Amino acid sequence: GVGYTFLGLVLFLTGVNVGFSPLGYVLGKELVTSGLSALLIPLAMLMGWFIIDAEPAVHILNKQVEELTSGAISAKAMGLSLSVAVALANGLAMVRVLTGLPILYFLLPGYAVALGLSFFVPRTFTAIDSGGVASGPLTATFMLPLAMGACTALGGNVMTDAFGLVALVAMMPLITVQVMGGIYVLKSRTKTDAPVLP
Repeated sequence: GVGYTFLGLVLFLTGVNVGFSPLGYVLGKELVTSGLSALLIPLAMLMGWFIIDAEPAVHILNKQVEELTSGAISAKAMGLSLSVAVALANGLAMVRVLTGLPILYFLLPGYAVALGLSFFVPRTFTAIDSGGVASGPLTATFMLPLAMGACTALGGNVMTDAFGLVALVAMMPLITVQVMGGIYVLKSRTKTDAPVLP
């Protein structure tokens, strides 16, 4: 087991250092220097949408939620909500890169919404670590260098403008999963056989 883990990490980190990170950085930089800065937001959202499909942990989480809710929240619906969340998070991160707005303008309202929703949905949905699952290795190794490359080309401060992408990706799924929890509550009122979640 240790040997397989070591080999997997070596191959993954080699791929990241040779392929993912440099490609993301160059792509972000070239988009800005070519005068195509406006494409950063839709491109990042599109990538965020498809990154979720490539994260193995997301598929496991979706199946667990479907089993936990006895099918009231399907794995497909859960995957769709996470795709929307990560797409929006990546779009907001690129807005930050282009405008230089402080990260707190995004995080404070976002976490306020997540905290507010937690009072209305079952605790099971607030305990789902959707943010940790969604902000996996693909997000950190490709989207972050994309933001850094764009920020460098724009002449912004990489330490303040480019970073925060992972924080946004970790925040948005919390909101969408709790929205799914609200949908579960509404569905469970009409179904007599729906499991009662704490």
